[in-house]
Amino acid sequence: MSIFPALLEKLIQQLSRLPGIGQKSATRVALHILESDRELAENLARSLLQVKQSIRFCSRCYNFTDQDPCRICQDESRANGILCIVEEPGDQLAIEESGVFKGRYHVLHGVLSPLDGIGPEDLKIAELISRLNGEGIKEVILATNPTTEGEATVSFLTKVLSDKGVKITRIALGVPMGGDLKYMDSMTVRHALKSRTTVLS
Repeated sequence: MSIFPALLEKLIQQLSRLPGIGQKSATRVALHILESDRELAENLARSLLQVKQSIRFCSRCYNFTDQDPCRICQDESRANGILCIVEEPGDQLAIEESGVFKGRYHVLHGVLSPLDGIGPEDLKIAELISRLNGEGIKEVILATNPTTEGEATVSFLTKVLSDKGVKITRIALGVPMGGDLKYMDSMTVRHALKSRTTVLS
């Protein structure tokens, strides 16, 4: 039996459904909301509803946006013929925050995973091919995560795009800055060796 009132317990259960938030974290968040002033709860509830009502997918890149097309797709200074393919909106955010990439993006919304019943038709691959035909794309950067599913998606996309007349590149994968080789998994080490660069020839 819970020591909390039913309404508080219900809030904890709802919060614990969010990714990365377990029962203890959900309890801390719920108690914080309860102990804070009413304004916090009202603003939080309002923001949640506004996000659900106003945020949608960009009709070009399929990232989240409050306007269509999104700001990046509207930015003519980024129309340089380079398209970076990512799995999820969070991956695009990570690349964008690096400040290095100045092209455009395409969000797949997942990776191929036959065991989970996720095939090409479940991703934004048909939409990607359509963009290649209409946006003058010269290079496609495959920036999926270094997982088994991510690598399978790279292999599939490479085959699908091989006859589209575009350059296909893959982001370098391997040992992270500050990493220790003896603690790396075999896939990371394998990618590091394959992606090695010349220091002196």
